[in-house]
Amino acid sequence: MPRAGLDRDTVVAAGAALADEVGLAGLTMALLAERVGVRTPSLYKHVDSLDALHRGIAIRAQTELTAVLARATAGRSGPDAVRTFARAWRRWAVDHRGRYDAGVRAPADDDEEHLRLSNDTLQVLYDVLSGFDLTGPRVTDAARALRSALHGFAMLESSGGFGLRRDLDRSFDFLVETLIAGLRAEHDSLPADRDGPPLTHRTPP
Repeated sequence: MPRAGLDRDTVVAAGAALADEVGLAGLTMALLAERVGVRTPSLYKHVDSLDALHRGIAIRAQTELTAVLARATAGRSGPDAVRTFARAWRRWAVDHRGRYDAGVRAPADDDEEHLRLSNDTLQVLYDVLSGFDLTGPRVTDAARALRSALHGFAMLESSGGFGLRRDLDRSFDFLVETLIAGLRAEHDSLPADRDGPPLTHRTPP
């Protein structure tokens, strides 16, 4: 019999917390079983496999990150929205490295739930960029640039990749202000491919 009080949501939540501690690559079913106080075979009553556990953590991560980003950017627009979005993304990614790693992978084409949640996150990103009046493919370019820059900084920070004696917050602010300047310059350049921004997305940009 499964342990009383143990269900799929509890197992995934414990897996997410453990992934943050040991890294997603270090997460095993054996470690998780020890954490929740059962034998390893008992976990398979709740999750089918390690891949299924990773997917569950990704779903949880996507939901949590979207909520954090939406709260941070509510009522903000333009450069102010980008700044608050960037800070919220960085902080959450660094504080939740394991679940962030699970959530950053693009969802499978046939995983409707994961696609929907990924779209929710992307909608916050596109809402933030809407204040710069970019259109057409430039919106996707801007989304990729912002996402890539924030991801790279957060991953370097969480893995101890910055060795120089310079305050990380100042370097991060420099990165964000450089991105904002680029977004402003892109808008001012009035590119030719102005065929309207994409409204819905089924995969990360």
